Amino acid sequence: MKIGDIVDFTLNDQDGNSVSLSQFRGSPVVLFFYPRADTPGCTVEACEFRDIYSKLKSAGAILLGISRDTESKQKKFATKFSLPYTLLADPELTVAKKFDVVRDATMYGKPVIKIERSTFLFDREGKLSAEFRKVKPEGHAAEMLEAIGKA
Repeated sequence: MKIGDIVDFTLNDQDGNSVSLSQFRGSPVVLFFYPRADTPGCTVEACEFRDIYSKLKSAGAILLGISRDTESKQKKFATKFSLPYTLLADPELTVAKKFDVVRDATMYGKPVIKIERSTFLFDREGKLSAEFRKVKPEGHAAEMLEAIGKA
């Protein structure tokens, strides 16, 4: 996938609803991948996005978060931290692989597969307009608010 490509996928959200990226054509989309719901770094990132959500919405943008967590875990995460935006469940890593954010890692000396924290911006036509890989949780949401203002 490269800048300018039109991308689509369908996953279930935290409420079990089927959500396709294409249903948001006409609006810019901020799509962020995070490793795991309710972990320290992911919570920081998700809450920073929560705190700027009204500004993103005022700019006409759609905000979507994706992790490998199940729908029920996404629901608990959204409820616990009052996240007002859609969280998508990708337990099979189907979409994460499409975006090339799946990485092999080691945890406690054992091999694991993880999602690399990354964000993708799509323009109103559904074209990939920017990508941000290996991002830090702190301050990233504010960077995306600035980026969407330039889109």
